[in-house]
Amino acid sequence: MISFSRCSEAQKCPVSRRGETHYHVGRGRQCGKMNSLASCLSRVIVLLAVTAVSLSVSSSKWGEEGVLYGKIGGNITLMCNASNDSLVAEWRFNGTPDISWGFFTDIGHLELPHAHHSATGNYSCYSHSGDLLSSVLLRMGYPPGTPSVFCRASDYENFSCFWKSSVETLLPTRFTASYRSRNHMIGVCLQEPVRPNMCSVRKSEFWSSYQMNITEENPLGSSFRLLDVTMQSIVKPDPPENLLVEPIPFAPRRLRVSWDYPSTWPKEPHFQLKFRVQYRPVQHPLWSEVETANLSDIITDAFAGMEHVIQVSAKDFLDAGNWSDWSVEVRATPWTREIDITTPTSEETLTDLGEPQIDNPIDVHTDPLEKVAILISLGIFAFVVLALFLIMGVLIWVRVRKKGMENGMKPDFLSVIHMKALPKVQIL
Repeated sequence: MISFSRCSEAQKCPVSRRGETHYHVGRGRQCGKMNSLASCLSRVIVLLAVTAVSLSVSSSKWGEEGVLYGKIGGNITLMCNASNDSLVAEWRFNGTPDISWGFFTDIGHLELPHAHHSATGNYSCYSHSGDLLSSVLLRMGYPPGTPSVFCRASDYENFSCFWKSSVETLLPTRFTASYRSRNHMIGVCLQEPVRPNMCSVRKSEFWSSYQMNITEENPLGSSFRLLDVTMQSIVKPDPPENLLVEPIPFAPRRLRVSWDYPSTWPKEPHFQLKFRVQYRPVQHPLWSEVETANLSDIITDAFAGMEHVIQVSAKDFLDAGNWSDWSVEVRATPWTREIDITTPTSEETLTDLGEPQIDNPIDVHTDPLEKVAILISLGIFAFVVLALFLIMGVLIWVRVRKKGMENGMKPDFLSVIHMKALPKVQIL
């Protein structure tokens, strides 16, 4: 059972009356002479003891005067500020006496067992004469859960940690953040009022490790998260900047893409970035992707005449950490040939326009795969032509030889050659 006393002045004690259907209290004033000082002090001690063991209600240090905080599902006890010679007459919730979720005790307390969030509101107690004795605003909620935390570094000199409550407490909440470095140095992670769920560690040590402590606190308690952080594992650059996409003249399937380093990345030669470019036609859902270490690249397989969406991201050149978020989208369309629509539409003109007239510059900027395909086609064509010529030559030779054998020319010819080759002695 949880209780809280709102006796704000010395010597004020709650009193009660038994057997009342409605909830009655007397007006708060100092303990009268009717009761002994010991009796009054004993009541105060009991109330303080009950308050000390309270786990469901808190009021204190959150700067809201006259506000109590209760845990949803807990048992709440509200007590009226009244002196010994005053009797509790009635409790009201937001001005009405109907409090079906609570009951009035013999000593004038209002009990709210297993209180729900709907119990949030203003509770007040009144005397027999209808005078207001005291009032309190009860706010129901939950104690904090363990916060979820992640950290990232946009460069190798600073890093930031971000957190989010794991429980919607419905109550005012605050966070404190601190860290301990590898050499056991303790520091405060700096928070900015405009970004309450973030803190930053400046001038961090390269290749060092830190232990972060993020504590969430509300009127019902506190919870914390410890997170071990190493710089090389949390590096995540900001997206590249100044993305520019341009068509290439006379190249209907190419786009030139260029960008700059993120301004937050240190401009030092040993801290390099690599990049990836993703692109797709606006009408297509699937992305194509290429990687490069340069600050520009040429897309060689764009769809002719179609608008494309292009984005770029960055990562540490040595593959430490994570890829950055994608840059802002930029749209561009490859170069297309302009057609003069003002030309007369006579039959001769249409015939002339229909003839393919391709300038040499287009051949220069064709796709490498197209060049390979053309070379293969030319090689196959040359092989076929050579084979045809060879076959024709063999057929002609066979035909001539056969004809010579039929006419008897070949034996005489061979005999003459043989006679010339023999020595004169053998001839004689």
